[in-house]
Amino acid sequence: MNQPQYPRTSLYFREGPADKEYHAAIQEQGDGFIVRFSFGRRGSTLAHGIKTPDPVTLAEAHAIYNKLVASKTAKGYQELAATPSLHHSTTPIPTLAQGSPNPATGNDTGIRCQLLNPAASSELGRLLANHTHCLQEKHDGRRVMVAKRGALITGINRRGLVIDLPAAITQAAEAIPGDFLIDGEAIGETLHAFDLLELDGKDLRPIGYLDRYRNLLFLLDADAGRGIRPVKCALTPADKLATYKSCRALDCEGVVFKEIDAPASSGRPNSGGAQLKYKFVETASFIVIGINAKRSVSLGLYHMHPDGPELIRSGNVTIPPNHPVPAMKDVVEVKYLYAFRESGAVYQPVYGGKRDDIPRNECLTTQLKYKAA
Repeated sequence: MNQPQYPRTSLYFREGPADKEYHAAIQEQGDGFIVRFSFGRRGSTLAHGIKTPDPVTLAEAHAIYNKLVASKTAKGYQELAATPSLHHSTTPIPTLAQGSPNPATGNDTGIRCQLLNPAASSELGRLLANHTHCLQEKHDGRRVMVAKRGALITGINRRGLVIDLPAAITQAAEAIPGDFLIDGEAIGETLHAFDLLELDGKDLRPIGYLDRYRNLLFLLDADAGRGIRPVKCALTPADKLATYKSCRALDCEGVVFKEIDAPASSGRPNSGGAQLKYKFVETASFIVIGINAKRSVSLGLYHMHPDGPELIRSGNVTIPPNHPVPAMKDVVEVKYLYAFRESGAVYQPVYGGKRDDIPRNECLTTQLKYKAA
């Protein structure tokens, strides 16, 4: 059954030093409806409120909402220009019932996410101290985008392929009003959402990251349950440093720095970029090149030569009892302390699981961080 869709809008005002945003939406509450709003300077914490202290009828909510939007547009606020997205899937995907397989799994949607380059340690101080980048925890999961178009919920991996979603994420997406394309990191039954690329037919990629993030927070203000949660974002140098220290203390995978005014772009730049990751532990994707005794596998990586790639051995890793032993040629994720430059083997490897979303040709020696001389 299609979820009812109610009006919502995002308005922006920029003139001289003024740079503001205003969001309004009609939402169900109990047996009636409320009109919610949020506003503030772009880049600051938004104030939230409700125009209807008590739920009203849908007709009354529409009247209040329309008057509210009209009053803001009369003051010079403008709605983000509606542009058709060029990234929509050409394959309709049915909403999945709990536990049902997706018949379109593996189809290419044409959608590509933004991939990050690592930040050098020498850049860490600058990124923490500046006002041009925000900071977020880097979650140790799988990159997943969730698209909703009408009643159709589609899970998409980092390669743009359709994947099955956990029931909790699917149910959370169904509960969120409107159409959207959310980007995030999935861990178990939860999508840790950090970007909103499309909203109600509008392509948000051309606007700055902080504007997209604010739209994401507003979209997820309605309780989406534990299935989809927004990632926290630190903006000021003090908040960034505190979040960085907290992530270090909690043994998180790392942090991500994002340029707040940068648009979204697909793929990975050759170097640098508007979004950078800084890992506290090293990880890499390896190819299984041998099955050993006692739940151990041999790891390999491609080393690129002028005359073609060479598959070289990169050590072994033990498979813990809670993971199945991967097969030959599977791609697996491994955490490690560092790699030896002479042999290419990794030191203190820890198995992280199979990676169906990473092709073998991306398993390169360029991923490795080597022991300092």
